[in-house]
Amino acid sequence: MEDIYLLIKYLLLGLFQGFTEPIPISSSGHLQLAQHFLGVEIQGLSFELFVNSASLLAVLVIYREDIMRLAVNGMNYIKDRKPEDRSEFMFIVYLIIATIPAGVIGILFDDFIEDRLSSIRTVAITLIITGIALWLIRNLRGRKNDGDMKLKDAIIIGCAQAVALIPGISRSGATIVAAMGLGMKQETALRFSFLLFIPVSAGGMVLSFSDILNDPNLDKLFLPYLLAFFGSFIMSYFSLRWFMNIMAQGNLKYFAIYCFIVGPLVLIFL
Repeated sequence: MEDIYLLIKYLLLGLFQGFTEPIPISSSGHLQLAQHFLGVEIQGLSFELFVNSASLLAVLVIYREDIMRLAVNGMNYIKDRKPEDRSEFMFIVYLIIATIPAGVIGILFDDFIEDRLSSIRTVAITLIITGIALWLIRNLRGRKNDGDMKLKDAIIIGCAQAVALIPGISRSGATIVAAMGLGMKQETALRFSFLLFIPVSAGGMVLSFSDILNDPNLDKLFLPYLLAFFGSFIMSYFSLRWFMNIMAQGNLKYFAIYCFIVGPLVLIFL
């Protein structure tokens, strides 16, 4: 019976992480809250990376056509230098540039973030900060398309993603807020944010692959981890589809209100 309860808890963690990963309320912060309420203590980042890889797979499935188009047109530009393919090539370049800040900060300050900034109190405060940021850009309607991006846009969005390494600061929220603040259309901001998620998530998995293999809990928790993986993948897929519709309708204010409610409640009661 205890094993069944454990499986249920890990499935719930995977479902919860998958639901919160695409939407701008911080999956890492909510995963910590979920562990607290379910009474599950997970050491290290192996589990988070595991379920995060499931979310990555869901993003790859949803954006597969964009990825193929960018890859084909980008290669065509390198080969033939056709002007019509330049914007797609530069979009790839900007994705690479925007990946760098989070990669550097993650490598240099990973231990500090895990040791000093992973408390429930930090999550509560940063959720409120996330809510403020979302509220400020809730009515913005930009005009920039994919081809209108500049180098400074990529750098600023990349720095916003680096800030989101702090638990409670939503990665999707930070990058979308930065992109919309720079005048991008919601569709462009959303696409850039989630295509940017791909190299950062994949890079984190590669850098931490040995940690995952050496996780002392992996043997005895393989089945719970696997169940959490599938739960995260399924929920990430449907959550991202839902969030795409929310973005199209311009209803980001509801996520801001949610953060304004949950952040103070966590501060008061936990």
